[in-house]
Amino acid sequence: METPWKALLWSQFGAAIDMLENALVACPEEVWSDRSRQPEYWYIVFHTLFWLDLYLTESPEGFAPPHPYGLEELDPAGIIPERVYTKAELLSYLEHGRNKLRSILSTMTEESFRAPRTFHSVQGPLAEVLIYNLRHVQHHAAQLNLILRQRIDSAPTWVSKTKKPL
Repeated sequence: METPWKALLWSQFGAAIDMLENALVACPEEVWSDRSRQPEYWYIVFHTLFWLDLYLTESPEGFAPPHPYGLEELDPAGIIPERVYTKAELLSYLEHGRNKLRSILSTMTEESFRAPRTFHSVQGPLAEVLIYNLRHVQHHAAQLNLILRQRIDSAPTWVSKTKKPL
């Protein structure tokens, strides 16, 4: 696969992940662990990272997120984890997702780019699943920034391209 496409995907998908990271880091503790607000801030971060991880997996069969996370997110009843995950835990999960994306893009071929993937309601070639995943991450990064703006009148700024190397 042509390197410019890999670089373009990394630049923009990486920027969405950077924006999620910035929202995670910028959140004060009183907003992070406010259990009275639904959905909870930390949970939106976890939800986004869980699906980032899953959609970067070749197939949902056998998928297992890294410790300490479970598969509650796949439960149709909408079960959320019993405890609030810490920022450090979710920053580690974010790095896991960033590294998984880096690995996929680094080894991607024209054939793998077009290879079909199926994740519940998301189906299509890897290229489409990647773009869908990027949109999901950006959607929730924007949601988190809105919450920060409403709660503390401050939010991280736009990231136009990731500065992290592929």
